[in-house]
Amino acid sequence: LDEKSQRLKNMVQDVFAVSKAASGELPMHMERLDFGKLLRQTMADMEEEIEGSPVTFRTDIPKNPVMIVADGQRMYRVFQNLFQNAIKYSLDGSRVYVTLKTDGELAVASVKNTSQQELARDRDFTERFIRGDESRTDGGSGLGLSIAQSFTEACGGTFRWETDADLFVVIVSFEKTDMTTAGGHETGAADVHMAHAGT
Repeated sequence: LDEKSQRLKNMVQDVFAVSKAASGELPMHMERLDFGKLLRQTMADMEEEIEGSPVTFRTDIPKNPVMIVADGQRMYRVFQNLFQNAIKYSLDGSRVYVTLKTDGELAVASVKNTSQQELARDRDFTERFIRGDESRTDGGSGLGLSIAQSFTEACGGTFRWETDADLFVVIVSFEKTDMTTAGGHETGAADVHMAHAGT
């Protein structure tokens, strides 16, 4: 009963978060932040979960700052959800690749993993309550990718996913910004800690 109650609570919170983001009512704190530090910090905060998982994370993230303007806490939640999904739904013993590249004026992050289940070609994985494995009852709300997409777009970024056989790829893109751009608050990775991943 406790587990079901917690799951229902999480689902209600997630539904509210997605609805607010879709309606433009989600409180936002836009700031300049280093996209690479955000990715590294999220993985560092999830180190125990990652180390205890049956998958291995591989990263290709530049050391030099890749600055974007976004809500650091919301984007922390985005990548926390993406990494948790990769851990839950990846083939045991496979690798999860986390990369950050620059493409002209864009900063492009991607998370790639090999699914443990065959991926349906006609499924929209960002649709609400859709799971990678419909037989799972792990307490999640089924809103992970929907939240990730909603939060990314609320921050002014682009969120898309694609599949290639059993390879699942999520791409998150933002326009790069100069470190001296006026307006907003500049934050380092230390400022992006969630409270913890609350909405």
